[in-house]
Parts: sequence; structure tokens; C-alpha cells
Amino acid sequence: MREIEFKMERKELLEVVRKDEVFPITEYELPDSWYYVLGSAYAMSANFPAKDRIMAGEGKVLEVKDTPKGYFVTVEVDG
Repeated sequence: MREIEFKMERKELLEVVRKDEVFPITEYELPDSWYYVLGSAYAMSANFPAKDRIMAGEGKVLEVKDTPKGYFVTVEVDG
């Protein structure tokens, strides 16, 4: 298991993305890396190099943080 942080931009999504919920994770390829989207575009990850790709198709929300830089969702994934 590993934890991945996703950035969520809209406050109203706090009603949708909650602790212990499981959401699909979609992978998108860039020329030299990959990034991931949580659920129906609820949140987006940073870019990952090939060696750190997320192989799981879904993840469980561990925490949603409200910070001065925005909302961050910590998700637990397999692999």
C-alpha cells in the first residue's frame, strides 16, 4: 500500500470526496511521465515518472485537508 496526494480545486467537492470513500483512478500519459485523476475529475495528482506509476485502478480516501494552498486529498492505493 502507498499513499498518493491529489489536489482538489473546488470547495463544493468536500461534500462528495469524504474519508473512507473509494474512487476510481484514471491514468493519463505525458511524454515523460504520468498523472492521475481521482473519480470524475474531483482531484488531480502531480506528475509521476515511470518508476513511480500507480498501477491500481482505484483508491481509498484517507484524509481531506483544507490548507492555504487549497484542498488536498490523501488516497491509499495498492502498488
